[in-house]
This record gives sequence, structure tokens and C-alpha cells, in this order.
Amino acid sequence: MPEKITYGTDVWIDNFQHIILFVMSFLQKPCVTMMHPCGLLTSQHEPVPLKSISVSLSIYEFVAGVSATLNYENEEKVPLEAFFLFPMDEDSAVYSFEALVDGKKIVAELQDKMQAQTNYENAISQGHQAFLLEENDSSRDVFSCNVGNLQPGSKVALTLKYVQELSLEADGALRFMLPAILNPRYVLSGSPKDSCLDVKAPIVPLEKLPYTLSMVTTINSQHGIERVQSNCPLSPLEYLGEDKTSAQVSLAAGHKFDRDVELLIYYSEVHTPSVTVEMGMPKMNPGCLMGNPSAMVSFYPNIPEAQSPNTCGEFVFLMDRSGSMQMPMSKQDTQSRIQAAKETLILLLKSLPIGCYFNIYGFGSSYDAFFQASMKYTQQTMEEALEKVKLMQADLGGTEILAPLQNIYKGPSIPGHPLQLFVFTDGEVTDTFSVIKEVEINSHKHRCFSFGIGEGASTSLIKGIARVSGGAAEFITGNDRMQSKVLRTLKQSLQSVVENVSLSWDLPPGLSAKMLSPEQTVIFQGQRLIFYAQLTGMMPPAGTTGEVCLKYTLQGKSFEDKVTFSLQPKPDANFTIHRLAAKSLLQTKDMGFRETPASDKKDVLNLSLESGVISSFTAFLAINKELNEPVQGPLTRRDIPRPILASPVLRASGTARIGLCMAQACDYGSKSKHMFLRKSSPKMAKTSSSSNRTNLETYHTGSNLFEKPQAEENHLVQLISLQNANGSWDLNEDLAKILDRSLKDIMAAHPAELVDSSGWATMLAVIWLQTNGKDMKCEWELLEQKAVTWMRAHAGSTMHSLVKAAITFLNSSVDPAIFAF
Repeated sequence: MPEKITYGTDVWIDNFQHIILFVMSFLQKPCVTMMHPCGLLTSQHEPVPLKSISVSLSIYEFVAGVSATLNYENEEKVPLEAFFLFPMDEDSAVYSFEALVDGKKIVAELQDKMQAQTNYENAISQGHQAFLLEENDSSRDVFSCNVGNLQPGSKVALTLKYVQELSLEADGALRFMLPAILNPRYVLSGSPKDSCLDVKAPIVPLEKLPYTLSMVTTINSQHGIERVQSNCPLSPLEYLGEDKTSAQVSLAAGHKFDRDVELLIYYSEVHTPSVTVEMGMPKMNPGCLMGNPSAMVSFYPNIPEAQSPNTCGEFVFLMDRSGSMQMPMSKQDTQSRIQAAKETLILLLKSLPIGCYFNIYGFGSSYDAFFQASMKYTQQTMEEALEKVKLMQADLGGTEILAPLQNIYKGPSIPGHPLQLFVFTDGEVTDTFSVIKEVEINSHKHRCFSFGIGEGASTSLIKGIARVSGGAAEFITGNDRMQSKVLRTLKQSLQSVVENVSLSWDLPPGLSAKMLSPEQTVIFQGQRLIFYAQLTGMMPPAGTTGEVCLKYTLQGKSFEDKVTFSLQPKPDANFTIHRLAAKSLLQTKDMGFRETPASDKKDVLNLSLESGVISSFTAFLAINKELNEPVQGPLTRRDIPRPILASPVLRASGTARIGLCMAQACDYGSKSKHMFLRKSSPKMAKTSSSSNRTNLETYHTGSNLFEKPQAEENHLVQLISLQNANGSWDLNEDLAKILDRSLKDIMAAHPAELVDSSGWATMLAVIWLQTNGKDMKCEWELLEQKAVTWMRAHAGSTMHSLVKAAITFLNSSVDPAIFAF
């Protein structure tokens, strides 16, 4: 067996179609041992027991409630054990699991995970039916579902329920994502092999996937629903009332599992602060989390933008250079992820302020850095870095992020320049919790901004490292522009730090609020804040109100936001706010089954069992004891297949590994079925997808100016590449071509009495940006600010006359007032 195994598209091979046909023909050959079929293959002779997945989504304001039902049917003549591995957003609070077996409802119990696994094995061995749902040991966003002893002809519907907060996008959209793509994890040599991610689900062509997905969404908001957009085809939005506060929409039939399902919901107003109070469970002890009323507080602070961004900071960019970064950004955009990343790095380098420090790392199976240590940002170091960016390739194999992180943290801090770390990856790893723990240990000296590239990016990794370091996370899918999201984040990181963040309550006598959310230390401009609190004491009569105030300081000035709210708790059968509060608490202490400190394990287990929210240390178990037929030998195993997506490339080692794993999987004799699931089953082959956003309404993504290499389509990136580190441009032939003017004419129009040639070139470049790049302003805004700052210092009192001369020469309609003289 090889020392290190990688999956996905990180080693490239040619003639993809031939390889797929070969692999598929191999996969569909029967694989039988003396004992029983291995159950890893899917063909017409072995029906898949999972028939459909139906999702009911209920969105109320900023919260989503999801009920997902997996419908199974055994069409074979032998009892089955089915295994299904599926993704879920890292922020999901799973609180319910139940089975409907031939019309009989069985509610699962949340138990200690080790005990649940033992009880599952015992139930199967005794001839009962058993159903197990658990979170993966290596990642919080992957779940496994076991269906044990599914009798011939039997039908089972397994329903899991969860709630989650909806993230707020820059344009005011609330984003919900239903993960449908599960990328296999890159496995480090020497890493534990008892993870459910070690299971290789059989793979089938996309069009032959035997189960379907349906989703119906109901949306309610007092603010009014403007529109709903998606990357997948939807039915027309149907309003359920004239005031447009309630609406319904469905996923169009025929979803192919070639992309995650993403919804963007636009309300008329999303920035209004709010407080919702929810009743506790009447049968619970009033002193526990679930027994008292809980409050969910939402703020959207109007943080003023600093007039000039900070010029201090150490900016380190950690870029994924594994083989899968060679994949295209989306199906119709042929630009590769690594090419988009390179253009993003060019924008970042041009946007950095003079006086800061920077470095760029590339990582895969190994890693390298542009410089031995972070360098001061100057014209020379910028040019050296740009040359190296141009040479970057997706050529470093797998996805090992822990080692370069540790190397970055080992470096000495630069006084007066706090570390800002930007992490870019499309990969999946099995050491997710180790990476998050490493970032958390070093959170006192840096902030981490993370970017997940492509469908199926690990929400556990991307959100986790941002959360523990006080940073921010972004996901780049479909036609999202990496450049726009990254530059917006850089702008946030350059703003002055918001300090002394606190929340104060004004409540009636005898009532107090206990904070459940972790202390908020960083607030970014344009960020929505959500806090959870437990209300203890005597609840006042109906009609009584309370007040909560968010206070913070910025550049020595004090700010506060207040909201008055009703103290009449609202009933909710699902106890949504309580579950979300429990999930928020669990995320602060639950660092995975292996990484959580022993001192926190008991607290995590107790909180999980009390709230009913699954954790790394608990699992849901349902047992149907009415079925009590002796099992004749091991059950026939059926692993639910995942699709092969139409990727242009396939990792060679992953392909070779398919046959190896099949051979190993067949020979497991009388081993415990559940232990085989963890140790002997092979891993899934890489699936990947980058899909375009399509729907009856189009996403506002702007045109992609970087998608074609031709000069006429790429003037913006060329203009940016010509800018100097101090923000200026030189007057030369390259600039003249972009401006569509002859160098002779530009020099003839140069008002030499106002400014030198560099000043004239810089003003022309800025006017060109304002005229031709309006739709992409978020990407060049920082470098333009740098240029204008340089111009003001360089041109002085002649600035106004220089602007007018440049506008006239370029025949531009730009208003000179935008420069705010």
C-alpha cells in the first residue's frame, strides 16, 4: 500500500474519457467472496436502496429550518445494511432523527457516540432493525447514515432535522446552501484511518445516479421578500399574500447532483436590528440551557469607513497549488482556478499599502514561500513577487495545509505590523480539526481570512479557521468572482480595528440576561452580528419591553446601536433559538473527537445531550425491536453511490486506488459491520463540480474581464499590472495601448506646467478606471485610492486642473467631484 494516498484531481492524466470508461467497466464487474457479495458495486443487478431525498426548507428572517428525508426501499431478496455518506453545512445544528418503517414511526435517541455504535452493533446482531446517524470524526460538515437490517420489500423513510443561521452577502442577500457535492478528503500519511471518510462510495455517471433530490422552500419575513435567486433552476416564486411577507419556491425537477444547491433571498430590509425571545422547554430544569427563555439578538452596525486605510500590517497569502486547482472555475468559464488565483494575487499585490510587509506561500503535498521571511512592500519586492506569481502552477500534488501554517506561525512577529493571513483552498483534508486547533492556538497574534474555492469546499475547514481567529470566511462557487470577494476582504482587513465591543441589557427588575455566545472582539464593516443570551428570573407580564445596546469604539470615538424588543416569549416546537445557541456554544469547545481537550469533553457531551444537538461525541440511534428475526450471517452491504462528474481530468492515484480498494473490500469475512465501515472500506473517488449560476433570475456578478487572454478583453488586468507599488503609473507605450491613444498624442496633451509625466500617466489611468471599470470597482478601489493619495502628494494644488485636463483628453464623462478636492 502506498505511504500516501491522494484523491481528487491533484495528479493529472490525459485521455480522460478512456480512463473513465475503463474504470467504469471495471467497477461494474461482480465482486463476490465465498461469504457474500461485497456490496460495493452498482448495476442493474444490484438495485440501490436509497430512492430519493426530499427536503423541506423553512426560512424565517435570518434562520433556516431544514427537514431532509431519505427514502429507502429494499427491492432485493436478502436483508441489507446500507451506508450513505453526505455533506452538510458546518453551522447546521442537527437535533432530530427518526425513522418511518413500513408506516411505524421510531424516534431516535441521542447517545454517547461510542455507546451508540455498540448499541447499533448489538441491535443488528439480535435481529433488530437499527438506524445510526453520526458526525464524522474528522470533519464537522460530513455525516454518515447507517440503515441496518433492511428486510426484503421493506420501505424506510429516515428524516433528520436541523437549523442554521443564514449568512449575509455583501449585496444584502441571505445565503442558504444545501450541500450536494461531497469531495473526498486528501489523506495524510500516518493519519487515522477509522474515519467514515475512508469509505469509498461506488461511483456512477451523473446521468445514471439512481436517486433524486427535491426541495420545497417556504420563506417568511416581516421585511418583505423582494426576490429569490439560485444557481439551480427553480419554479416561479409564488407569493402567499399581497404584502409579500410570505412566499414559496421549489427546486425544479431533475437536479443532477452536479452542484450544491444555493439560494439567495433578498428582503426589502435586512439591516434592521432585531431581538427574538423564545420560550424554554416547560419540563426542563429552569437552570439549564433549554429550561429558560433564550434571546437571539441581531445587529448590523453602521461602522464608518476610515478615510485612509491602515498602512501597517503583515499580509501573508497562503495559496492552494494542489492539482485540482487546474480545474475550471465553472462549466462555461474555461479559466482555471489557479489562473483566477494568480490574477487575484496580482490585484492583491497592487492593492497593498506602501510600508506594510508581505509574503506568498504555495502549498500542496509540500509548500514553498516567495521569501524566507515577510518582506517590506516596495517597488523591488513587488516586482519580484509578480514575476513569481506568473510562474505559479497547480503542481504541488495533494492538500497539506498544516505544515505551512506552522511555518508561518514560527516566524517572528513584526512590531507594529499585525499578521493578516489569507488562505485559499479548494481541497479537502482529513486533519480539519488539527488545522483549526493550530489556527486557534495562534489566534492571539493574527486574523485568518479564508476562501473556499469551488463546489464542495469544506465548510468545516473554511468557516472554522476564520471563526477561531476572528477573521471572515467566503465561498467562491459558480460564476462568483474570486477577485471581487478577496479584494473586499482585503479592504476590511485594512480598516481600523473596532475595539471595546460590549452588549448591555436594560431589563425589568428580577430579570437578567446571561450571554451564551462567545465574546465578540472584532467587527468588520458590513458585518451582521448575532448574539445568543439566556434570560433568567421572573418573566414580566405581557406588553413589557426590554432594551439591548451594542457599544464599541473606533479610532477613539464611541458608538452604540440600540433596539427595543418585546419580552413576551414566542413558542417554537423546534426550539430553534435554543438549538442555535447550543450550536454556538458547542463550536467554541468541540474541536473534534480527537482534538477536544479532555477538560472540555464532558461539557461538550453534556451540552449535546441536554440540547439534543449532535456533536463529535454523540450520535442518533433508532432501533425497531419489533423486527426480531435471527440474522443468517453478515448482512449484504450496499454503499450508496456518488456521481462521477464531468471533470476534464482525473487523479491517477485515485483511479489506481479504485481497483485496489475493491479487492480489499471484498474480503472482510465475519468482521463487525460497523467496524468494517470505519477501517476496511476504501475511500471515495474524487468528485468535483464547478457550476454556473442559472435561473429565471440572473445573479448580479458583472462581466468577467479576466476570463480571456486576448489583450482586447483584458485591458483592466493589464492596466493594473503596470501600476507601481507607490500607486503611480509610468508614461510608456504599454499604457498608451490600453488608453487607446498614441504615445505621441498623450505626450502632446501633457500639461507639463501642472505635473510631470508620471503624474499625467497616473491621472489618465485613474480616469480610465473610473470610465471603463465601473462594474468592477470593488476590485480596483484600493489601488485607485493608493493612486489618488500619491497624486495629491505629487500634484498638490494643481490636482483639480489636472483632473479636468485628463477627462477632456480621454473624452470621459467622469464627474471631477468624485475626487473630493
